[in-house]
Amino acid sequence: MKTGFDNKKYVKIQSEKIRERFKLFDKLYLEIGGKLFDDSHASRVLPGFKNDVKINMFQELKNDLEIIFCINAGDIEKHKLRGEYGRTYDAEILTLIEDSKKMGFSVNSVVITLYENQVSVDKFIKKLNRNGIKTYIHTFTKGYPTDVDTIVSEEGYGANSYIETTKPLILVNAPGPGSGKLATCLSQIYHENKKGINAGYAKFETFPVWNLPLKHPVNIAYEAATADLKDVNMIDPFHLEKYQTTAINYNRDIEMFPVLKNILSKVSKKDLYYSPTDMGVNMVGFCITNNEIVEEAAKKEIVRRYYNEKNQYKLGLCEKETYEKIKLLMNELNIDNNYLDVIKPALEKKKKTSCNAMAIKVQRKIITGRQTDLLTPASSTILNAIKYLSKIPDDIKLLSPAVIEPVLKIKKELNKGTHLTLSEVIIALSICSATNSMTEKAVSCLKKLKNCDAHATFLMDNSEIRALKELGINLTCEND
Repeated sequence: MKTGFDNKKYVKIQSEKIRERFKLFDKLYLEIGGKLFDDSHASRVLPGFKNDVKINMFQELKNDLEIIFCINAGDIEKHKLRGEYGRTYDAEILTLIEDSKKMGFSVNSVVITLYENQVSVDKFIKKLNRNGIKTYIHTFTKGYPTDVDTIVSEEGYGANSYIETTKPLILVNAPGPGSGKLATCLSQIYHENKKGINAGYAKFETFPVWNLPLKHPVNIAYEAATADLKDVNMIDPFHLEKYQTTAINYNRDIEMFPVLKNILSKVSKKDLYYSPTDMGVNMVGFCITNNEIVEEAAKKEIVRRYYNEKNQYKLGLCEKETYEKIKLLMNELNIDNNYLDVIKPALEKKKKTSCNAMAIKVQRKIITGRQTDLLTPASSTILNAIKYLSKIPDDIKLLSPAVIEPVLKIKKELNKGTHLTLSEVIIALSICSATNSMTEKAVSCLKKLKNCDAHATFLMDNSEIRALKELGINLTCEND
């Protein structure tokens, strides 16, 4: 894969920037925008960016930090999903805590925000407590967002429970947007300053990239990724006025900055930030090494987002205006659906065979597959792809009948269909590779499918989608 981003440089200058910021305070509450683990969006639009670079970078600061996770009580009640994994937000919180502890990080607690005595939320709190995880409850802040005097008082932030912290750097993260991270940070800063502790706030959010142009494809890809939130990138007017320098931010941060600045000034008794861009510590824009590669990757991501949101609309999970907005963004960049060069071959394969089909691009070669009597389209396509990569002729069978026949028999008895899914094929390949050198060679090529684009002519079921994502394949699907 061609890279356009210097990950090593990013780790160095980003960790330096964060150190520089938290040394200004006794304690710094750092709001983590986006994903702390597995930032797959960033790795797709910035080829060379490592998925887990954020959390790996924080390992260098591990002794100086602890983590607070936030979750909106309403998201628990609604069983809100983190789309790429199909996990509910409450399940994702547990995964984030487990992953953080495995890496040696100190997890302080979970804050339940906007709590309204929901029964399902009470059950989740019990679950956290029984697993030894401290929990705090925050309700709606009285006076928010206009009555700053009430917000910054015992009736406002003072009504929230104070979270005991001991480290100079506190990361505040969540499974998704709208989880109450900012309110948690500000509430803590209020309590800390009442105790005479010089506590501050900063934001670590990768997108939009403040020092790229407003209409740069990477920034437009951020708009596409947050189309459901109606985020719009804008020139930061506060930054421009103060520094006569153009910086890019987005509507929600810009709209809320006067209120946030007022709150921070009242809480800490001083002005630290003059623009929403000032609050950020993001250095990602300084680490792009090949703009052409990055622009192409970002345009591809926008098309993927279009297909994803169009499918979500058909399933009743988003509004029509969401994918229509992404279509407008594609028009701005003068690209269409066929910017992903796997789409047309997949559709042609379907037309030629009258079967559901799929196409994948590996090493500049488009490989196709279709549904057969034995295999799903994903299974046949991936088998064809690893045969190509390992230079195994098409007529060579990689799966032993002795392995797959019992699987098919059990599937039939359990009414689980008559086709081998991709997960089942990968397991069968692993078994066969123990005695078949050809299969072993093909299996070794599965890792080469990471970051490959693929397109299916139908909406796959979740199990097949998960299997392709586990291989690192960037999938789009039709749903007409």
